[in-house]
Amino acid sequence: MHRGKGMKFVGDSRVTTHNRMPNKPKDYSEYPGKTEAFWPDFLLKEWMVGAVFLIGYLLLTVAHPSPLEGPADPTNASYIPLPDWYFLFMYQLLKYSYASGPYNVIGAIVIPGLAFGALALVPFLDTTPERRPSKRPLPTAFMLLAFCAMIYLTWESVANHNWEAAKAQGVITDKDLGLLPDITIDETSEGYEIYQAQASCIGCHGGDLAGVSGPMLLGNELTAEEVKEVISNGRGGMPAGAFQGTDEELEVLAEFIASLKEEK
Repeated sequence: MHRGKGMKFVGDSRVTTHNRMPNKPKDYSEYPGKTEAFWPDFLLKEWMVGAVFLIGYLLLTVAHPSPLEGPADPTNASYIPLPDWYFLFMYQLLKYSYASGPYNVIGAIVIPGLAFGALALVPFLDTTPERRPSKRPLPTAFMLLAFCAMIYLTWESVANHNWEAAKAQGVITDKDLGLLPDITIDETSEGYEIYQAQASCIGCHGGDLAGVSGPMLLGNELTAEEVKEVISNGRGGMPAGAFQGTDEELEVLAEFIASLKEEK
């Protein structure tokens, strides 16, 4: 028997061939709006755009870090919190007459619910495969309306906010850093007892006179007459007539506060 004679070759489907077709995406030209494969072409482009924006945000956070304020104080009723920039449009919406006060539910729940509900229903209201905005008037109108409203409300919030007052109310004081003036308070004095009896004084300046919503009285540079003038007529955020007591008690209190000076 000669070599090769009588041998039969049977094809096996498990044996791979060398004439493979190249790995090319399907031709989507016959489908309107679909011109490329989702993986890897479209998804790779999305990842690249997302990476660019992520790097941009990281650079902004490094160049302009978030400002720090003093620790939160639940007893400070005069502090006005301000949300982050991406919620400023909601903050501004709640300032309008029919979205605040007795209508707060409308501004906080009803209007945002309608807006986000309309955006969520867009895929069901518009099922056309077109990508061009001119061919999709309904979703385009919804998105433009939402963007214009958010941009306008954000602009109004930034333009009308008192940024100087916001900066002052969140400033980090020596009290926050634990750097109080080295002043010994005579807690047996009549002036200290009068101060402790005034709820309005303690509410703003604290029981330790180190300040709460009002300034710290320890280490002040005022004279007794200046202290009396401030208590009687007010200054800045302090209203006039807050002191509840006699003229004699006012004199004693003014002398006591004026004496809270650090010895040099």
